[in-house]
Amino acid sequence: MDFKGKTEKIWMNGKYVDWDDAKIHICSHVIHYGTAIFGGIRCYKTQKGSVFFRLSDHSNRLIYSCKIYRMELKYTIEELNNIIMDTVRINKVDECYIRPIIYRGYGELGVNPFNCPIDMAIIVMKWGKYLGEEALENGVDVCVSSWLRMAPNTFPAMAKCGANYMNSQLIKMEAILNNYVEGIALDTAGHLSEGSGENIFLVREGKIYTPQLSSSILQGITRESVIKIAKDLGYEVIEGTIPREMLYIADEVFFTGTAAEITPIRSIDKIKIGNGKRGPITHQIQNEFFGIINGEKEDKYGWLTYL
Repeated sequence: MDFKGKTEKIWMNGKYVDWDDAKIHICSHVIHYGTAIFGGIRCYKTQKGSVFFRLSDHSNRLIYSCKIYRMELKYTIEELNNIIMDTVRINKVDECYIRPIIYRGYGELGVNPFNCPIDMAIIVMKWGKYLGEEALENGVDVCVSSWLRMAPNTFPAMAKCGANYMNSQLIKMEAILNNYVEGIALDTAGHLSEGSGENIFLVREGKIYTPQLSSSILQGITRESVIKIAKDLGYEVIEGTIPREMLYIADEVFFTGTAAEITPIRSIDKIKIGNGKRGPITHQIQNEFFGIINGEKEDKYGWLTYL
């Protein structure tokens, strides 16, 4: 089956190779032990040209995720940015999703990773709205998963590592098989954590709540963007420990992430959230977020990098 989002070239360890020739050895450490650090970056087509959203912040997260897993990366933030931009240019696309990945390659088999090389690839692909084209306006139906997020001091949740997403797959598959679009995970203490690949926000009585980093969440770049936007709009944003039942009595709930962007949630476990439609605060934050990306509003945070 051909990948529908494929482009022409993939950058691999300093060389551009054809999409279908971007291959690794079956004994690569990453295949057996999940040692891959990856990212997700969007390049948007605007009237002013193609723009990357928070490119340097994504490159920085790649670097610190590698550091946590003792994977020494030889590139600086600026060098990573340039490689990513050049890969978009060579594929002649004006809007895309970019997947940088750093992984332990072919060296020797065994849990010990130190004798395996650190390889890197940059993939540019065509990818639409992650949770559906209509999701940004109409919202999605989700469930609370029976699978918990990893306990503290087991897997480092702040590192965007491939192995962590085995947990995400369990959450996602359970949701799909039960006819939901997405699942929401709790942490090991039973508090709200995040979706399989998204951070989560709740609105209740005019205040905005989101789980804190110690609730086994990824330090999302879109999450941080929403917090800044919401505060500048005058809302109080509370990062803390959130009980599960807050989901059901919230006025609004929404996901955030590079892939999901800002996606409202209209029901959780078949309980309608608010009036079952996108809420006004979610809509307001969406307008600010996409207004900056599309060049309709001032990029006062310096988030955009033009191609």
